[in-house]
Amino acid sequence: MNIDIKAVHFTLQDDSREYLDKKIARIHNAENMIVDLLVTLTKNKDFTAEATVNFRWGVSVHIKEHDFELNPAVDKMMDKLEQKITKEKEKVKEKR
Repeated sequence: MNIDIKAVHFTLQDDSREYLDKKIARIHNAENMIVDLLVTLTKNKDFTAEATVNFRWGVSVHIKEHDFELNPAVDKMMDKLEQKITKEKEKVKEKR
């Protein structure tokens, strides 16, 4: 799984990076199904956390969350991402 993290309009501090890495570790069980995980964190008036997941069977999932703080935005994004990955796993199991 390739992980690409970008910070736009601000510098991602080490503690925030560690927090994000800890959250990404939650999807470790789906690591063999994911080709790319692209995370973009943007700061304007509030923080926007976006994630794009490319599965090995060609499906892409895009998630976008907003919050006034970075960590809650990451939490919301990762919760939705976990749900999407679980849903996609179920779809693949049904097809087999």
